[in-house]
Parts: sequence; structure tokens; C-alpha cells
Amino acid sequence: MKTWFTCKVKYQKEDEHGRVKNVNEAYLTDALSFTEAEARIYEEMGQRVMGEFQVASITKSKIIDVFEYPGGDTFYQVKITYMLTDGDSGKEKKVTNMMIIHAQNISEAYDRIHESLHNMLVTFTVPEIKESPILEVFHHSSEEKIPDNLKPLAEVEQEESEDETV
Repeated sequence: MKTWFTCKVKYQKEDEHGRVKNVNEAYLTDALSFTEAEARIYEEMGQRVMGEFQVASITKSKIIDVFEYPGGDTFYQVKITYMLTDGDSGKEKKVTNMMIIHAQNISEAYDRIHESLHNMLVTFTVPEIKESPILEVFHHSSEEKIPDNLKPLAEVEQEESEDETV
């Protein structure tokens, strides 16, 4: 399961009238640790911001999933709730999850969350949708080379056997 981190970045930005103003923007990145989240945000923002910037904060997010759609202008934070039955005690418990979805408005976000979760095995409700301060989501790149010492041994052996057969 992915862990999402909210990273707030402070820097100076020129507005449409040519005035320089201080901004504090929020970004979401998936990472294995705070250190990896910090490295990723420095890498991503270094490519986007001219001049100096400061990572003001990094916090572990309650977001469990992100649904991106083309043409969405804004990220919306969606709270979903559903009931699960505990296998041992037989008691029902309410589960609440937070998700981010790309949409142009709240109505479209509502429709898209239902479209995205149509295959859930339990019935869920959407008690809250609100505009998120998140401006962009940075995903783990599948092309990133993970050092062998951080991979499971079976995966390293698989790659080595593929290299030998080529």
C-alpha cells in the first residue's frame, strides 16, 4: 500500500501583473519514508521553480488513493465511509477513507469517485467532498532504479537471470 505525504513548499512567484509574491503551495507525493518524500519534492520542485524555494513541511497524509483524470482542473478531497463486519466478534465497524480525485467541480468529483470505486464489494457513502489545496501529485516513477540492497532477494535474482539470457 502506498504512503502519501503532503509537502508544503514556500517560494517567490511572479503573478500575472508582474509582481513578485510569496506563495506556500501543497503537493502530494508517494514515498516509503519522510526522507524519500523530501528528496522527491526537492527533485520535482527544482525542475519547476526558478530561484530558491524551501520545503516548509512534510506530513504523512490520510489519503489512501489518488484518482487522476484528464481535463481535471482541481484536486478534490473525498471522504468515503462504509461498514465492515469484524470476522472474530461479528460486530460492524464504520470505516472512513480519504481520497483525492481530479475534477472540474464538486459534482464531477462525486460522479468520478463513484466511477472509480464501482467495483468495491461493499456499499459506500460520500459524506464530504471539498476542494483540496493539493496542486500536483508526484507518483513513484516505474523507471526509477531501486538499489539492489532495497529489493527483495527474489527480484534481484530474477533480474540477474534475465540479464544472462539476453
